[in-house]
Amino acid sequence: MSDFLLVGGGVIGMMLARELADAGADVTLVERGQCGEESSWAGGGIVSPLYPWRYPASITALASYAQDFYPKFTQQLLEETGIDPEFREDGLLLLQVADEQAALAWAAEEQRQLEQVDAAFLYDKEPDVAPGFSSALWMPKVASVRTPRLAKALRASLKRYKNIRLLENTEVHGIYHDEGEVLGVEGKQMIFSARRTVLCAGAWTGKLLEKLDVKTAIKPVCGQMLMFKAPPGLINRVVLMKGRYLIPRKDGRILAGSTMEYVGFDKQTTQDALESLRETAFQLLPKLRDYEIEKHWAGLRPGSLDGIPLMGEVPNYRNLYTSAGHFRNGVVLAPAAARAMGDLLLKREAEIAMAAYSFSNEA
Repeated sequence: MSDFLLVGGGVIGMMLARELADAGADVTLVERGQCGEESSWAGGGIVSPLYPWRYPASITALASYAQDFYPKFTQQLLEETGIDPEFREDGLLLLQVADEQAALAWAAEEQRQLEQVDAAFLYDKEPDVAPGFSSALWMPKVASVRTPRLAKALRASLKRYKNIRLLENTEVHGIYHDEGEVLGVEGKQMIFSARRTVLCAGAWTGKLLEKLDVKTAIKPVCGQMLMFKAPPGLINRVVLMKGRYLIPRKDGRILAGSTMEYVGFDKQTTQDALESLRETAFQLLPKLRDYEIEKHWAGLRPGSLDGIPLMGEVPNYRNLYTSAGHFRNGVVLAPAAARAMGDLLLKREAEIAMAAYSFSNEA
């Protein structure tokens, strides 16, 4: 019997597994496919909410943690595994922001680096952005990671731990409990037991909780993205306009994303989405017309109420917890979620107050 059984091997589950194992706990992580190949793989990897001032303070509190966490952590993963998550702190340019004054006020209150810049500044930073913009907002400390590489490095790091057991390609069908005391989870042919169980299964968490008659706002939200095979230097930082963005990678490839589709667990790509994303990409960076679309994919985000994750103990069920519903910000919120859940599960002094993420807010 493990100390902790984690259901779901995305960045949320993998970072929590490391947090618990580093404290000496025995951890089993169960994943329906291969770790890091669902929402974690599909995301763009911007280490910030897209428009951070539009989120509640509870998201800001978690997102702030990531800015200090990722530079050292990605270097540590590279040294441990030889896999580079490609952390880049090159900044974010936001175009045509309707609520600029709210953004500036938020930055002043939160002491964040965000400023309004003129066209000369914008085109000095990114000369190939479409002409005609007179100003932009500039956030120099916003970073990005290459999510497939981050997930791959995390998975490789977990396999180095003697006190972490990875059970991949293992689907969980339900929660095993006796009169409200959770003893583990049920697989296809066996039961996996643990002293405490944590659901980190992203969009699938809501389905597992429904089997216990626990209702939540967690549901799948499909997002489609494109990748252009462009040369290095076409753009060098994230550019965002009207909720759509371009993200450069070290090898020159550029991601264009993303859609927001409430279509259940369907993650098929569509021609309509391809054309819409492609047109937005051309509007932002006309030179992309000269380069091929190398990939088009979709992933399922774990949608939640106001984008606030659900973290903590499940009511009426002893020894059952969730860390899910991080919506568009799984990579951003994962480090703080791992620390907060680690403190709760290990009964350490809480570094992050958890009340804002509890089940009491689901009512």
